[in-house]
Amino acid sequence: MRAAIRLIACIGLLLAAAAQADAPALPGDIIADLEQLQRQLQQGEHDNVAERARTQAQRLEGGNTADRWAAALYRQLAAGAEAGAGRSESAADQLRQARRVQEAPLSQRDRWLREEARLRLASGQTEEAVALWLDWNERHAGSSEDRWRLARALAELQRWEEAVGWVERALADDPAPDERRQMLAASVFQHAGRGEEALARLEATLGAEAPPEAWRRATALAQGLGDAQRAAAIWEAGWRLGVLKGETDLRQRIELHLIAGTPARAAEYLEAALADKVLPDTLDNRRLLARAWEQARDRDRALDAWREVAQRSKAGGDWQRLALLANGWGRLELAQEAMQQARRRGAEIDPHWLSTR
Repeated sequence: MRAAIRLIACIGLLLAAAAQADAPALPGDIIADLEQLQRQLQQGEHDNVAERARTQAQRLEGGNTADRWAAALYRQLAAGAEAGAGRSESAADQLRQARRVQEAPLSQRDRWLREEARLRLASGQTEEAVALWLDWNERHAGSSEDRWRLARALAELQRWEEAVGWVERALADDPAPDERRQMLAASVFQHAGRGEEALARLEATLGAEAPPEAWRRATALAQGLGDAQRAAAIWEAGWRLGVLKGETDLRQRIELHLIAGTPARAAEYLEAALADKVLPDTLDNRRLLARAWEQARDRDRALDAWREVAQRSKAGGDWQRLALLANGWGRLELAQEAMQQARRRGAEIDPHWLSTR
């Protein structure tokens, strides 16, 4: 509908420009007919105007210079009627025919080209729309909105390198775009292999109102860039804002701190979650707790945690891990006891290991 309104508004300007030197003069009866059709279009008579305008255009296209100029104006009216009726592709076709009229001033044909591009985009003809936009931009600076629109269309076509160029041009004029455009910029940069810039754009969208998926995407991108600490910080911020929550997100919070080199914090969060029954007291969670305290090199807590795991699992491998850890930390008595438990449960133990301790 907005496209139709723009097209209708342009008719008045065209009629005023018809007497200018760069446009052929129109007969009075043609001007009166165009004005009448414009009024009908403004009243919502889309089908009647479309039919009448097409008929007049076809009649005049083979005539003299003024006739062909009038035919182009009728094509624009037909385009406005088709757009108003929700038939974007048909409206675009009418403008394409209007642009072919050489008697129309170049400036006017460029305006039609721009409107046709919008209509092609609206009708799902993205590739055709992009070709028109690129043609138009060769001769015009355009607006920031134009550049964002072209970047989005190129992204839909997965023409990422070209899209990057238009995103950068858009950002030059619009350095702090809204969330939707920030997400577009992030997606384009990410697909073009420019992860740091993509992450910076994603981080700019994060806040209490951002959906959980935005936080997850930013975290994953930071991990993909090998920045585990940044990933953990992003997740931590989302958790503290209450955007990320629940058992799955809490476990991810813990595991991210393990990866980021802050295992003591991971262990504290997990221990509190188990005590408060926020996370189930399962063997997997107990093993994760033991691993966290081990990475934090908190010897007493790590050994206690691994003993708890081994006693619950009754697995030779867990007892053996406890034995090796205790031995490395100089807890020889515990190491001997744990290795004997490991052997009883089927773990393969070097006999010399036991005999020398």
